[in-house]
Amino acid sequence: MTKATEHKSIHIEGARHHNLKDLTLDIPRDSLVVVCGPSGSGKSTLAFDIVYAEGQRRYVESLSAYARQFLPQMDKPDVDKVEGLSPAISLEQQTATRNPRSTVGTVTEVYDFLRVFYARLGKFYCPECGQPIEAQTTDQIVDTILALPEGTKFMLLAPLVEHQKGTHKDLFKKLKKDGFVRVRVGGELYSLDEVPELEKNKKHTIDLVVDRLVLKDGIKKRLADSVELALEKGDERLIVSVVGGDSPGDTAMSTLSTCPACRISMPRLTPQLFSFNSPQGACPTCNGIGTVEYFEPDLIAPNKGLSLNDGGIIPWKSAYRQEQYGPKLRALGKLHGFNENTPLSDFSPEAWDDLFYGNPKVNWQGVVPILEYGQQMSGVWDHWTARFQQSRPCPDCDGARLKPEALAVRVAGKNMFEFASMSIQRALDWLQDLDFSGHDTLISEPLLKELTHRLGFMVNVGLEYLSLGRNMATLSGGEAQRIRLASQLGSGLVGVTYVLDEPSIGLHPRDNQRLLDTLRSLQSRGNTVLVVEHDEPTIREADHVIEIGPSSGWLGGEIVYQGDVDGLLEADTLTGKYLRGDMFIEPPATRRKDTGRIRLLDVQTNNLKNLDVDIPLGVMTCVTGVSGSGKSSLVMDSMYKHLLLHMGQKANNPGKIGGIDGLDKIEKVISIDQTPIGRTPRSNPATYTKIFDEIRKIFAGAKEARKRGYKPGRFSFNVKGGRCEACKGDGQIRVEMHFLPDVYVTCETCKGKRYNAQTLEVEYRGKTIADVLDMTVRQAREFFANHPALMRKLDVLAQVGLEYLRLGQPATTLSGGEAQRIKISRELGKRSLPGALYILDEPTTGLHMHEVGKLIHVLHALVDKNATVIVIEHNTDVIKASDHVIDLGPGGGEHGGQIVASGTPEEILANPDSATGQFL
Repeated sequence: MTKATEHKSIHIEGARHHNLKDLTLDIPRDSLVVVCGPSGSGKSTLAFDIVYAEGQRRYVESLSAYARQFLPQMDKPDVDKVEGLSPAISLEQQTATRNPRSTVGTVTEVYDFLRVFYARLGKFYCPECGQPIEAQTTDQIVDTILALPEGTKFMLLAPLVEHQKGTHKDLFKKLKKDGFVRVRVGGELYSLDEVPELEKNKKHTIDLVVDRLVLKDGIKKRLADSVELALEKGDERLIVSVVGGDSPGDTAMSTLSTCPACRISMPRLTPQLFSFNSPQGACPTCNGIGTVEYFEPDLIAPNKGLSLNDGGIIPWKSAYRQEQYGPKLRALGKLHGFNENTPLSDFSPEAWDDLFYGNPKVNWQGVVPILEYGQQMSGVWDHWTARFQQSRPCPDCDGARLKPEALAVRVAGKNMFEFASMSIQRALDWLQDLDFSGHDTLISEPLLKELTHRLGFMVNVGLEYLSLGRNMATLSGGEAQRIRLASQLGSGLVGVTYVLDEPSIGLHPRDNQRLLDTLRSLQSRGNTVLVVEHDEPTIREADHVIEIGPSSGWLGGEIVYQGDVDGLLEADTLTGKYLRGDMFIEPPATRRKDTGRIRLLDVQTNNLKNLDVDIPLGVMTCVTGVSGSGKSSLVMDSMYKHLLLHMGQKANNPGKIGGIDGLDKIEKVISIDQTPIGRTPRSNPATYTKIFDEIRKIFAGAKEARKRGYKPGRFSFNVKGGRCEACKGDGQIRVEMHFLPDVYVTCETCKGKRYNAQTLEVEYRGKTIADVLDMTVRQAREFFANHPALMRKLDVLAQVGLEYLRLGQPATTLSGGEAQRIKISRELGKRSLPGALYILDEPTTGLHMHEVGKLIHVLHALVDKNATVIVIEHNTDVIKASDHVIDLGPGGGEHGGQIVASGTPEEILANPDSATGQFL
């Protein structure tokens, strides 16, 4: 290979990682390359585990051994040679953070510029009277103090340390050396010789006593000198602490900002004041998270049909609790006319309120205060009682996360929280309309340029409906990925390989072109953009397509096509056939009629505009609409969370609704998503679907096992007895290599079979338990053909298109689409599902067009068993296959939140107002 071709492509030789079959290929650089193929065929393995991971690993290996020990170890992929790599950046969906402090603003770093913007251009307004606050001069402070009543005793203090950890010994030494005598630590006065040793890990507040005075004639000069000294030591702030008299207490004053009417002093304007991750800016009640946990009576007593004696209060089911609180509860019962055998549903609202929050007349504390006290006293109790808690907006900051002082700063009438609550499009328009004068113009120019730039990139990737204050944990995988894509656009890097995982997820077909323009702009700068994608418009836009197949799992891992899109349209591959229209998903011939309805009343969650929504039961309903129109707010935040609450289960921040009718028809509600079925290699399809339970019973019934007295537990690799103890049933042993990646060595004792020799001597039809775990679903169906209970479960796995999976395949190697279909198969294994409601949020993520057809078939199979299926989806094939469609819109964010159309797919298609109808 010449030097020229070496630099024009990424050359991979002998890729055998996971299921790849010794692939050799060239990926053209500085191009938009799409990798497509069935779910589980090896697309992510090629893109992420080889191209991205190898690029990262080589960069890390270029660092010193000392630096490497602080970085996560990267596994070396099983590949002979990779050449022509450039630094790689991955934008995956799974990395959506669950950190409650992560918001759209912090992740995109817009918030950092915004904090400087408010610190340099903001003006204080008094939180009490709303008047603008200007800084006081030293003379004004002296005059304010002199206006106190004659004979007032007071101290002048300089604040030195605010809520900081440490012993602060050096500070006390320096103050003593400077000639000072007293300090106030945590509100207590000490002489500097007698200050107790402070706890190193506790936060302390320290004020220096500059002078102690009594207000009388002739003290103006001394007062002025002391005020100057206090301001100097206290960083332009001081505290006047009145001792005794009619109004003792502290008044903070500053040459920075104080309201003359309300005497409220404001801190110095710094960027830290606007950070909810710093003690200077965070609301002290919620510590900057914006929500607080509280005990929810409906979770403490979910079953209102039970009495106190029957265990109606879940935390107090034990007899000990009944004896401990019995007398007081009986006294409360006399007051309200109930006894310990009265069902909770018969309690009057006053009795219910007193039961949970207390009544001093009978010396009853209340269930909630008792639980709160127990939580403070014990960490174990705290962990156990967490299931009875919900979160709600903080009562002090109302979800703003910031201190009142930070919220008192405004630019053009808006404070930081009001700005962060606007949609990105409105925030951008507001910034562009701002007009500054004087030296503010010079300060604002670079800040406005940076802010509008970054917000503009977010609009370009179709996220104009989000707000900067939106918590990252509430975003879909596609939205989180596009946010990181917007951050990368702002970085302006060239010569980088960007690896993306289905960036079109969560995007309405209407918004797809903007995403493709964004990917093109990254590529045109001189970057390689490698996209794993099933979306037809994205595949058609590519410069180069790599299709991996021909099927999934061990039936995949080969390159079935590589070249331009025109060549793919003529190729005899699965994707080629669907793009040409030779294969397509046939919509059902008839639409089912509903068997009842759930009615959601006055839904106001997020941007939903007081909706009354009918959800039909016994059919498959698809909720559609452009990105940000309110689909997740309606289905997940409003309906799903309120159904969980109705069933006595925990649901944080349920949406704002007026009520729900028709709940008596729902017996269980299940959300099926693409999260892994297990986080360790010990979890696998056989254990998750309970197939392994049946297999162990069959082996325990084998002649040899009965002779030896082996029970089903003997055939588990998770417990002592039958497993190999050398590797604890893992089949491999991890060898720590310190600053090199850990090496996994096949266990020499069991040769990777997971079981000890005695267990492997038991055979069923000539196969050991280890051989069965190595079988695919297809092989297992042939092998266990005469076991009806087991066959039913295996048939369901085949029905959802997972015939190729090995029964013992580690859960960590399954794709999101495979994990989701395993979860569906577990439900399909049940005989009948009346009263079951299944919710799926974009189930086509990670699925090839061919598999979307299988998924539709499986969802209809759930409905055929009398279940109700609700799907949030943009895929037109799924929409066409639904019995009922609810289309939200017309736009995203504040322009959405309304029902544009509702009815069968044919009725949506005929509705000119529906953006979804245009793409059907």
